[in-house]
Amino acid sequence: MDIFQKCKEFTMATEARKAGLYPYFIPLTNNEGTEASIGDHRVIMIGSNNYLGLTVHPKVRQAALDAINTYGTSCTGSRFLNGTLELHLELEEALAKWVGKERALAFSTGYQVNVGTISALVGRGDFVITDKDDHASIIDGCKMSFGTMKRFPHNDLAALERVLSSLPEDAGKLVVVDGVFSMGGDIAPLPELIAICKKHGARLMVDDAHSVGVLGGGRGTAAHFGVTEGVDLIMGTFSKSFASLGGFIAGDASTIDYIQHTARSLIFSASIPPANAAAARAALSVMQEEPERIKRLNEIGAFMRRRYTELGFDIGQSETPIIPIIIRDFDKTLRFWRALFDAGVYTNPVIPPAVPPNLSLLRTSYIATHTDEQLEKVLDTFTKVGKELGVI
Repeated sequence: MDIFQKCKEFTMATEARKAGLYPYFIPLTNNEGTEASIGDHRVIMIGSNNYLGLTVHPKVRQAALDAINTYGTSCTGSRFLNGTLELHLELEEALAKWVGKERALAFSTGYQVNVGTISALVGRGDFVITDKDDHASIIDGCKMSFGTMKRFPHNDLAALERVLSSLPEDAGKLVVVDGVFSMGGDIAPLPELIAICKKHGARLMVDDAHSVGVLGGGRGTAAHFGVTEGVDLIMGTFSKSFASLGGFIAGDASTIDYIQHTARSLIFSASIPPANAAAARAALSVMQEEPERIKRLNEIGAFMRRRYTELGFDIGQSETPIIPIIIRDFDKTLRFWRALFDAGVYTNPVIPPAVPPNLSLLRTSYIATHTDEQLEKVLDTFTKVGKELGVI
């Protein structure tokens, strides 16, 4: 068979485009944080991860411009060889202090953090155990390791206990979970997870991509629960609350040093461009100087969860400013998305295989700089469309 045959037979996207229901790769003409433009069409943005609204913060923008003026546009090499700037080291030191760990290491993307860290640590004879709702980058890191991957149902502590009990006592074990799950907006039960890991001699890594800047005063899920010492590795990204691009892993000094010298996604990738590193550093400073942003973000999350529930929408187990609107029906989800889009509200439809066949949903997420007026318009639009489509 021609290896390209599968490409010719892939018609789902073409059919969705013809039906006017294709929701992906939409080019934004302008993005101002809480609002965006697609051509002449203005929308309220509740489909980004710009949780603190820092992509348009003057301090963050200026830091990126200053870095370009000082360092140019690129390092043109990997961190391992010629691509490490003093700027990277300053950022790592600040991040480690912020999340409460000895050292941090910055990668060019969050995806590369998980792929590089897991594949570096998990070797032959080792086991990596993941929540079934973990991010794809975690799963890919497990697949790229030489160890054995085990999975347990979402937030099912008894199932995790059974998995760990079944493994050889003397084997290396790494449990990896999302701190905040990116589709459901629910939080991993870290205190219980830490107790189980300690009982079975396993290490715990938490992906805080959607938690840093959101929970624990901005320090993440471990700080939210007051259990930072019990989490061995904390991962975070710069493409969300940090308004930039890149990611980091933080932990004890010897572990981070090992990852720095063995993670292939770090060694064989160009380093974070100066502007992105500077923007992330400035965003961290804003988090520290303007804690009211984090407070406002969580107030908005609580308000929207309450209002959606009162209206009759199913928001699952959300506990954060990530709020899924669970519709279940595939076609109705796409029609709901399109009606919202036409009415000026931008959301993200999540459909199989990203979710199980009966769990199609609209992923909504909120920004600290959303106004009360914008939020009321979103709720009014959801109410109107929800009633028209028989969702509420």
